Amino acid sequence: MKIDEIRQLSDDEIQAELERLHRHLFDLRAQAVTEKLEDPTMLAKAKRDIARVLTIRHERELAEAETTEQAQT
Repeated sequence: MKIDEIRQLSDDEIQAELERLHRHLFDLRAQAVTEKLEDPTMLAKAKRDIARVLTIRHERELAEAETTEQAQT
């Protein structure tokens, strides 16, 4: 998933996508253990997708905290 696509998602959709990616990573790890994983790079790709989603979520949290801080002063 591209970063621009993630930015277009709502907060709830981002949370759902994060849960889906964690489940997918779990499945990939299970396949790797049983040696049924066809493409080993899929593990790294899944981890990168999770990192992208977490980055966008963190950016939004920081922006929200900044606006809250500005509103208080």
